[in-house]
Amino acid sequence: MIIITGSAEIPEENREEAFRLGCEHSARSRGEPGCLAHNCYQDLESPGRMHFFEQWESVEAVRTHFAVPESGNFIRQVMALASAPPEIAIYSAEAVDLPAA
Repeated sequence: MIIITGSAEIPEENREEAFRLGCEHSARSRGEPGCLAHNCYQDLESPGRMHFFEQWESVEAVRTHFAVPESGNFIRQVMALASAPPEIAIYSAEAVDLPAA
């Protein structure tokens, strides 16, 4: 599984538009092949920070996602609304079974 985390600091005057775009992007992305989860969140400790959490079946699914024109458009739109460049991290992960407590 591939996990992607991302965040952007959004000035107050741009938050409504940025969060609307983020939710639309997440909803669209959830319909793509290989997407297991894609959500947009507002940070409760820092209301101007928008976070993304994504889970994908494979690297190929992520590559396809990044190649979708709407994904590039979304990134450009968020960059224009953010006060600093957005941050992104991509991880390869596997489930861990823990013994019952």
